[in-house]
Amino acid sequence: MNRRHQAFTLLQACQEAPTLARLTELSADSVARLKAIEALIPPALRPALKAGPIEGPVWCLILTNNAAAAKIRQLLPALQAHLRSKGWDVDSIRLKVQITNVQGARPGA
Repeated sequence: MNRRHQAFTLLQACQEAPTLARLTELSADSVARLKAIEALIPPALRPALKAGPIEGPVWCLILTNNAAAAKIRQLLPALQAHLRSKGWDVDSIRLKVQITNVQGARPGA
């Protein structure tokens, strides 16, 4: 019994597995949405945004802090309208603040 192990890329693995292929597709779509609205976001806020998950007609934007979320919340109607004009079915955009631990801080402390 002689088995040959063949190496393949992560992209190839994702394309071969239906679940991973779907996740890859959703991730690429989310990044494309973020690129589409980038011009509407003030330049100082752009580093605070990441493309988040898509759940049907709801898209999530991940933000680094509450101040950025407050500013983006004011832009949501324009962002949704722009995405719809580009052909995306976006009923709402959910904002999620992702707090990163400060170096040396204990989780839950």
